[in-house]
Amino acid sequence: MEIAIVTGASSGLGREYAKLLDQEGLDEIWLVARRRPQLETLAGELTTKSRIYALDLTDRASLLTLQQALAACQVTVRYLIHAAGFGKMGPVAAVPAGVLENMIDLNDRAAVSLVQAVLPYCHAGSHLVQICSCAAFLPIPELAVYAATKAFLLRYSRALAVELAPQGILVSAVCPYWVKDTGFIATARQTDEGRLFRHFPLAGTKEAIARRSFQAVKKGRVVITPDVVSTLLRFLSGWIPQSILLYGSRWFR
Repeated sequence: MEIAIVTGASSGLGREYAKLLDQEGLDEIWLVARRRPQLETLAGELTTKSRIYALDLTDRASLLTLQQALAACQVTVRYLIHAAGFGKMGPVAAVPAGVLENMIDLNDRAAVSLVQAVLPYCHAGSHLVQICSCAAFLPIPELAVYAATKAFLLRYSRALAVELAPQGILVSAVCPYWVKDTGFIATARQTDEGRLFRHFPLAGTKEAIARRSFQAVKKGRVVITPDVVSTLLRFLSGWIPQSILLYGSRWFR
C-alpha cells in the first residue's frame, strides 16, 4: 500500500498539497494537523482514501502515534510533506520563550523526527519534502528565530538529499516568499506590536505556490524557489556578504 503523509493539512499549503496528492494514484493519504474538523472536511473533498490524525507535533507523544500506525500497516511512504510550521514577528525579547521553543519544536525537531519515523518505509522514488521559506537564505531581525529554524531545515534537507541519493530517495526543501492567503501572516503578526512588518509586496497564493513547487518536487529538485522573489533571494544570498544582507533584510519587512 502506497501512502502520502501531509502535516499541516488542515489549511494553507498543507491543504493544497493534499489536493494535489489526490491525483497521484495513492492508496491512502494520511492527514495530520491539530484541528480535526478541518481535516474531516478536507478528507470529504478527496477521492483518495484518507486517514485523519489530529495531532500536535510539538507533543512528542504524537510522533509515537504515527510510528505505531506505520508499524501496524504494510505501507510504502511515497510522499512525506511536512507543511506544519509557524512563525512569530517582533523582537526576540517580546516573544514568550515558550512560543519560541514550540516554533523550534514544530519547524525543526518534528521535521527530523518525522523523517526518522518514515525512512524505514521509503524506497527508491519516495519523496521527503520540507516546506521551508526563503527566510532560510538570510538572517532577518524581528523574525530571527523563524528564519533560523528555516535555515536549519534547508541545510538539513540538502545534506539529507546527498545521504539518501544512493537509495533513490528524493529530498526537497520548498522555499517560497510570503504566501498571502494562508493563516501564517495573521498568526505571525500577533507578536508584532510595533507593526514592523506592514506590507507583503509580491506575495504569492497558496494554490500557485503549491502547484509550482509540487511539479519541481516530482522532478527531484532539492532546493525549490517557486516564485520570483525567493529565486532572487536565493541567488543574492550566495554572492552578497551577510552584513549587507542584514541591512537589506529591512526590505523583507
